[in-house]
Amino acid sequence: MAMKVEIISREMIKPSSPTPAHLKHFKICLLDELAPPSYVPIFLLYSSAEFGNCFADKLKKSLSDTLARYYPFSGKLKGNLSVDCNDDGALFLEAKVNIAASEIVRDPETSMLYKLFPFDPYRGTADGATVDGETLITGVQVNVFECGGVGIGVCVSHKIADGATMASFLNAWAATATGIDQTAAPSLDSALLFPPKGVDIIKQRDMIKDEKIVTRRFEFEGKNLANLKANIANDINPTRVEAVTTLIWKAAMEVTRLNTGKDLIPPSIVTHLVNIRDRMNPPLPRHSVGNLWRLSLAPYFDVKKELELQELVRILRKSIRGIDSEYLTKLQGDDGLAKALEPLKELRQLALRGEGVEVYTFSSWARFPLYEINFGWGMPIKVCTITVPVRNSVILMGTKSGDGIEAWVTLTEKDMAKFECSQELLQFVSARI
Repeated sequence: MAMKVEIISREMIKPSSPTPAHLKHFKICLLDELAPPSYVPIFLLYSSAEFGNCFADKLKKSLSDTLARYYPFSGKLKGNLSVDCNDDGALFLEAKVNIAASEIVRDPETSMLYKLFPFDPYRGTADGATVDGETLITGVQVNVFECGGVGIGVCVSHKIADGATMASFLNAWAATATGIDQTAAPSLDSALLFPPKGVDIIKQRDMIKDEKIVTRRFEFEGKNLANLKANIANDINPTRVEAVTTLIWKAAMEVTRLNTGKDLIPPSIVTHLVNIRDRMNPPLPRHSVGNLWRLSLAPYFDVKKELELQELVRILRKSIRGIDSEYLTKLQGDDGLAKALEPLKELRQLALRGEGVEVYTFSSWARFPLYEINFGWGMPIKVCTITVPVRNSVILMGTKSGDGIEAWVTLTEKDMAKFECSQELLQFVSARI
């Protein structure tokens, strides 16, 4: 049965108390200025066991209270400089879905998931992410499935939020809904740490290209991950993210080698979005709002026929550890903009070093407490996002069990046909969708 989504209500949820006059003008930080002009999407799916008749009202009331603390989330973006905290509110849609929630758990197809969000997070302004011509910052769609289960699709502008910010915001909203809110107030001083420079160089149209791509989900259960880490170990002890990243990276390079018909491993670069909150000196609070991440670059340009996962782990680890407190101190200095642009310049230079250099972009959400988001009817049975519609992008999500990883891999159709048949990859994969 084809999934149909019927919107039954649409309103703006305003903060429960007005934003004080001295907070009306919220400056975004340098790292926000460099973030893509899209949205960060998260989908939370709950079973039907505990829902009452007034659960939507409960969500609206608690969202209103939460927005009073996260006041930039209900304002309007003003160019690439600031947020007008005018308390216009967050878009809130209610919808009916004609399938059971179990179908989403079994097969969360990307095209299906788009319908469960208030707008397309990557082409929002063309699909209703505006009110009176002004770009929305926050949108929510509450979907009631045929079985009684509920799915909540949330989008927040990437100009003020990253994945960690989303996790903090959603946990604060859920805690407010349960009436036992003990969460700390959000930290909203990123612009003091990384002063804005008034730049606007990242265009979404530069990222999204017209090519045939496909997303597949590869699930690694805890036992399989332990086997993968043991297979790599040798003199290093890889993390879950390092192990899965290098496994996918190697399999993708093998696909390129097959497609080109060459004997040698092709050159490539892996980028990882690295959360800098714990890397600052002193560390920042977990609930710090903003795009508090930097891009690490792990290039592979050796000319050889065989490649071990251990070698890739070392390259990856070195690149991620390069984003340390010393680097971040320089990022806060007078030359912060130049330092912030270094990874992009280096990436362009590396990509020009050889013919056909592939760039693979990874982002890990595996450590975010997304499965702890409880609005009063239990923990979610499924948490996911939508991968960026760009080739060679990978998002790593945690699993409900807490010890696994789901890799949402987006490749061209041609590459995916070979990638999903990789025997080295599949020996560690628990499920492939």
